[in-house]
Amino acid sequence: MMIGGRSMKSCNASSMRWRRLRPSVPCGRAFASSMATTIVSGMMTAPPSAFARLTAAPRLPSALLVLAALGALGTAFASQYWGGLNPCEMCWWQRYAYMTAILPLLPSALLRLSAGQRRASLLLGGLVFLVGAGISLFHAGVEQKWWEGFTACTAPISAGGLDDLRAAILAAPVVRCDDIPWSLFGISIAGYSAIASLILALFAVKAAFSTESVR
Repeated sequence: MMIGGRSMKSCNASSMRWRRLRPSVPCGRAFASSMATTIVSGMMTAPPSAFARLTAAPRLPSALLVLAALGALGTAFASQYWGGLNPCEMCWWQRYAYMTAILPLLPSALLRLSAGQRRASLLLGGLVFLVGAGISLFHAGVEQKWWEGFTACTAPISAGGLDDLRAAILAAPVVRCDDIPWSLFGISIAGYSAIASLILALFAVKAAFSTESVR
């Protein structure tokens, strides 16, 4: 049979030659499925990162958080006794937050607890760090005059008579909470404390929900 001046046999022969020359390409849907399976399998079998191993370790995250809190306290006391930066009332609040955060973290830092106990310890420590970050942020705002403080170290001295004025001056704290004794790049000590406490809180929460299976 002739088609356009060519026989059916010659058309079939050309088609067969083209099929032999054309490379074998898998179907698009099957190829995409195969690639997706390969990627997911690679992700599941890929070794965990160093940070994932760190947060999932049984005792190491709590130990690091305790050391960080002790380091912050050591820096604060060193700046007081060797640097001459006496703390105000709100500064002491921030120190109390670091001290308090150590208490719930000590058991998971020293003992091998169950997964639930470890998570509770880290979450309690992270909660205290978060409270400390809020205190530090509030203090930084008082220093920057963004809002008024509500303690005696920020209250203005006002009295009716000379005797009352003298008594108010004597009762006033030596270090005021709305003064900035030291800053770096425009951030005060309270500002850096807020940043550090927030980072420690986030790390504690991350470690609390990390599994030990990636060790």
